[in-house]
Amino acid sequence: MSRRLDRVNELLRREIGNVIQKDYEWHNRLVTVSEVEVTQDLKEGKVWIGVLGGESGSVIDKLNKDHGNIQSKIMKRVVLKSTPVLRFHHDASAVRGVEIVNLLEAVDKLPKAPLEDLNPD
Repeated sequence: MSRRLDRVNELLRREIGNVIQKDYEWHNRLVTVSEVEVTQDLKEGKVWIGVLGGESGSVIDKLNKDHGNIQSKIMKRVVLKSTPVLRFHHDASAVRGVEIVNLLEAVDKLPKAPLEDLNPD
């Protein structure tokens, strides 16, 4: 991927995140933009959304239904030749990360073998 495309992806990620946080009420859920992948011609963009604390399906549906409104707000904030058509997808990596941390904490609480004396006499 080119540096320019990387910069566009990061800029869109930040701006979409700002719009999603300021303009929408998520009722005890944490909704974040994990990543944005824009095509080379800047016509389409996949937006990966992480949802913690509730069902992700309703969040993704709401964002996909309202993608035109989100795109118009982004278009006012980010000057590009063409604003990509945004499609929102669920990113389950945050949920998997929390599950892994919980598993590691559970393993840490398990009984441990006694340490043997490493200095033989």
